[in-house]
Amino acid sequence: MKIKESNNFSNAEKIALANQLLESDSKKDTTISEEIQKELENRLQLLEEGKTEYYTWDEVKNHLVKIRD
Repeated sequence: MKIKESNNFSNAEKIALANQLLESDSKKDTTISEEIQKELENRLQLLEEGKTEYYTWDEVKNHLVKIRD
């Protein structure tokens, strides 16, 4: 499958595909450092506590344009 073909998928199909990719990758023997594990746990905690800020893709792109100038 080519990446361009995924534009024709519904959101549900894209999510299902992403899950399949994650599951296939999780079968590999992967390890992460303790530091990264702690950071991931911290971010999940902030998310669960509602202390996470969300940005639209347009907001992110605009921010990147501003900091590159």
